[in-house]
Amino acid sequence: MQKKTIVVIGGGAAGFMGAITAAENFPEFEVILLEKSKEVLAKVRISGGGRCNVTNVENHHKKLSKNYPRGGAFLLNLFKYFDSDSTRKWFESRGVALKAEKDGRIFPVTDDSETIVTCLQYNAKKAGVRVIASTGVKNITLVEGVENERFTLELISGKTIQAFSVLYATGGSPMIHGYNILHGLGFQIQPPVPSLFTFNLLKSDIIALSGLSVPNALVKVAGEKLQNEGPLLITHWGFSGPAILKLSAWGARFFAERNYKFKILINWCNLDIKSIEMTLDDIKKSNPKKIIASNHLLNIPTRLWQWICDQSEIEKDLLWLDISNKKRNKLVENIANCPFEIDGKSTFKEEFVTCGGVDLAQIDKDSMESKAIKGLYFAGEILDIDAVTGGFNFQAAWTTGFVAGINIGKGV
Repeated sequence: MQKKTIVVIGGGAAGFMGAITAAENFPEFEVILLEKSKEVLAKVRISGGGRCNVTNVENHHKKLSKNYPRGGAFLLNLFKYFDSDSTRKWFESRGVALKAEKDGRIFPVTDDSETIVTCLQYNAKKAGVRVIASTGVKNITLVEGVENERFTLELISGKTIQAFSVLYATGGSPMIHGYNILHGLGFQIQPPVPSLFTFNLLKSDIIALSGLSVPNALVKVAGEKLQNEGPLLITHWGFSGPAILKLSAWGARFFAERNYKFKILINWCNLDIKSIEMTLDDIKKSNPKKIIASNHLLNIPTRLWQWICDQSEIEKDLLWLDISNKKRNKLVENIANCPFEIDGKSTFKEEFVTCGGVDLAQIDKDSMESKAIKGLYFAGEILDIDAVTGGFNFQAAWTTGFVAGINIGKGV
């Protein structure tokens, strides 16, 4: 008797997790994984600077879900099936030693993403998954009245594959053809726009400080409630670092609507104005004869402090004793609300993450199956789920892929 077929579309993290899980749980099915490009798991290879940030140590489900600007509530329910601890155990049980770094990110001990790629490919082969690269899907049609073949997949090559169940696990790039196919099947798609990007400055001499980092800054979008805090990096094009990247994720749609032109205010020490004023006034009283520009405070790096003093029209030899109220107030303002005009963005390294995708209201939150089309499942970046940096995007891929995989062969 010929086996029924499960087809997984997309050879990334979610696709491999879904395919392996399906093959291990439903050996009575043939599982085929299709990847449009020549290479599977390409994003896994380049992630984390080639080290692959597998997941994060955070496993308190509510706290874990807070790292997702979109899809957090949906994932909160899914984490009861497969959370970050589950990810660690999954890889470790398959021979991959993992390590946690101080910031909570988890990497393979080898610091080599190829370790994760090899693990996924080996386990796919071991489970009997047929991985076929350079094979894109042109269209999907529903088959009526045939119990074992509910879908016909038309490939770009012109060939067709019949499937009992399909797992859609393609990437989230705005250019992917998958959205057109899904539109044709009646799915609502939240328009995909970039997330996790750095800010380009319109004009500022602060770029002369390229490479300098601030341990804890607060970045606000002028006139909006959008803000984030954390380490900030000055680059030769503008700003990067966790504070910027997280802000870009939470404000992804807002920034896209404004064509990436907006104003930000940076608080270089992440303290309120009163605390900053008290610190400056205290140093003026205790060390009145110190040179202001040479006396950096508030954990602000020396070169940045000197730049802030210059912006505040404080002469290089001005003493605390001689600072006027006008210059003191300007110094406070440039520490607490330093303004910059942003004009454009840059992709964070080579890791492309999008906000948008298949509207989650159309997906069953316990199985990852389409509510409208029986046998059609979803996982990964094709969904309207995205996260801040720290291993959370991969965690969403592992979680949705696993849940889809343990359900895709049910209801035969």
